[in-house]
Amino acid sequence: MTNTVQLDDFYDLTLVSDLALSPDGDRIAFVADEFDESEDDRRTSLFVVPSDGSDDPYRLSRASDAGSPKWSPDGAKLAFLAARDEDVSLSVRADDTDEDGDEDEADEANGADDEPKPQVWLFDMVRGGDARQITDREEGVREFDWGPDGDRLVVSSRDPTETERDYLADLRDGGPVETERLQHRFDGEGFLDDVTTYLFVVDVETRDSRRLDDAYGGGAYEPMFGLQPAWGADRIAFLSNRTDRPDDSGVMDVYTIAPDGSDLRTVTDSDLAAAGPRWSPDGSRLAFAVDDPVNTHIPTQLYVADDGDYRSVTESLDRTLARSRRFRWVDDGTLLAAVGDEGSTRLVRCSADEGSPAFTFDSQGDYRTVQTFDFADETVAFLLTDPGTVGDLYAMDADELDAGEPARVTDCNAAFEERYDTSGCRRVVYSNEADDEIEGIVYYPDDFDPEDPDPRPLITAIHGGPVSYDAPEFAFEYAYWTDRGYVVLRPNYRGSSSYGRDFSESIRGDWGPRESEDVLAGVEHLVERGWADSDRTFVTGFSYGGITTGYLVTRTDRFAAAAAEHGIYDLRSSYGTDDAHLWWTNDFGLPWENPEIYDAASSITDVGNVETPLLVTAGGEDWRCPPSQSEQLYVSVKKQGVPAKLVVYPDEHHNIGDPDRAVHRLEQLTEWFTTHDSESA
Repeated sequence: MTNTVQLDDFYDLTLVSDLALSPDGDRIAFVADEFDESEDDRRTSLFVVPSDGSDDPYRLSRASDAGSPKWSPDGAKLAFLAARDEDVSLSVRADDTDEDGDEDEADEANGADDEPKPQVWLFDMVRGGDARQITDREEGVREFDWGPDGDRLVVSSRDPTETERDYLADLRDGGPVETERLQHRFDGEGFLDDVTTYLFVVDVETRDSRRLDDAYGGGAYEPMFGLQPAWGADRIAFLSNRTDRPDDSGVMDVYTIAPDGSDLRTVTDSDLAAAGPRWSPDGSRLAFAVDDPVNTHIPTQLYVADDGDYRSVTESLDRTLARSRRFRWVDDGTLLAAVGDEGSTRLVRCSADEGSPAFTFDSQGDYRTVQTFDFADETVAFLLTDPGTVGDLYAMDADELDAGEPARVTDCNAAFEERYDTSGCRRVVYSNEADDEIEGIVYYPDDFDPEDPDPRPLITAIHGGPVSYDAPEFAFEYAYWTDRGYVVLRPNYRGSSSYGRDFSESIRGDWGPRESEDVLAGVEHLVERGWADSDRTFVTGFSYGGITTGYLVTRTDRFAAAAAEHGIYDLRSSYGTDDAHLWWTNDFGLPWENPEIYDAASSITDVGNVETPLLVTAGGEDWRCPPSQSEQLYVSVKKQGVPAKLVVYPDEHHNIGDPDRAVHRLEQLTEWFTTHDSESA
């Protein structure tokens, strides 16, 4: 093949992002993103495919975005969340109106002119037909779960008082923001208000609902975690922060409540940040993921609660649950969990009693990554990717995990994968100045021979987090760059997860020097191996990768050009303008008490050293890394006469969503590196 990946090829990809096995393990419902180039739109659709791969995927949804699929306990129905036009069966009825036009007034009061909000919809997988709308909450539904008999759902939804409803209506009309909350904004949510989110039990047939008054959320991280309701045999578990100062605490406690709203119980003791509770099959135990509410570098662990006690069952691994925090009960005493281990996401089998986890799925190998998985009735389904496979579904019997090979169920991007030569990939291990071993993932062109190399231009792409890690995977930008002759390095610098707590925690409260040293050591390693041309090295990074790029350009002129994307460069001015005040306080203390620590971690204080041509990008509505941070860095560099460019994506949050902007970003990065390449035409 001689085809070269083009930017427009991005629109042809189908990106699978989630899956749900039916209770009998025979069918997989999955979510996939597709792109409409003419409308500049990302569509999220639902599909179903037999888990044995005996038939092609069947599309369930077309009209609007859909996600969070969950099968009913008997597998006859599939519920999901979608913001769609109202179900015709819920349209205005004759008895809701009168001859004086009260219908229009009612619609206006209920926000009928607004865009549809996410509601629970349901496909009848036996009788067929279009989806049926189950909920009609004015503020929409964020999460839901099925009751054990399949006749009811538990949903989480905001429930404003009359005063709060009036405030929200005024805000929609351009009124002022009013808040007394310490956590006053959150990325993707904007300014926060005081509206409480409750759990509601909804009858699937009648659509009648009842609020559980004692089941409500709260806390600084509720916008991130939600309430995450989980309905067991006879109780509902959920998350909430009910500490004295919930906006000044990273705690998320686990609570349980009876389905009639009585008998609220506390499971945890405000010492954890819990997420994703799931009941054991017999309903006697709860498992949940746990982060430390103060120290983000402590590995995320899997906990089990029973008989008034809760404990970690993965602590002995000194490894973190994968970012998806996905785990599943296999039986009442065994769980499967996705765990980050030395730059890979692998499956671990855990005993709920002994806490003796062991890695499984040996056939995964070193270059295939588990993006997520599900388990039902002795079947395990995976979403797997590798450098040559965009991401597809696989399935196998659970009793074959230790020795078997999963069967491929989907081939969503066959045309793309057949059209282009895929990039090669190698893991590399090198030493930094402190003689620590650092691992990186390297992607290279199809015509590049690692054993007999000819030096190529190098793009070092730094992951965010910093408590995250790179694993071998397909990414469109890697395919695009390697097809243009670049080698791409993804370093798992100190601060990354999946290598143990000590490795990650080494940068806590002291950002900059270690990450920069590890990135530079990786560049020199590839130069010495003859993989990278010493005069044609470039660097970029998004979020914390952008922060690290800021450190690099103030410390070295090693790179021919750099791109700092959506980062923070002045920690003191970021405090209070972003959504991360808890993070700053936990890692650095308060800025007015420890100004020297904040300044030491801010690349803006050394911006006078920058000589590297610098592209800076930002999201116009990014409240994780506010755009003012990128403007500060850009103006400070440009003021000195150093080549610099600023790109701001209006209305975008921390991540870039619109496909045209995703393509534009890649185009801008490549153009910037090409412009400052000594060998470019």
